[in-house]
Amino acid sequence: MKELLVYIAQHLVEDPDAVEVEEIPGGRTTVYQLSVAPDDRGKVIGRGGRTARAIRTLIRAAAVQSDSHAVVEIVG
Repeated sequence: MKELLVYIAQHLVEDPDAVEVEEIPGGRTTVYQLSVAPDDRGKVIGRGGRTARAIRTLIRAAAVQSDSHAVVEIVG
């Protein structure tokens, strides 16, 4: 899941080297904290949060296939 999130984020931003994902396991639910360069934050969130919602949907769907739950947080 972490690799998928990194892949998606790196292809959305101008500075792919600044993409970092921290994985925080917790029982059945894993929290992924995505951080990008300050200038790229808008590209990851998207207009009205559409891009962020799509990223969360993709990660959640991938997690369901591995019988777990995943939450994506975009941190500054």
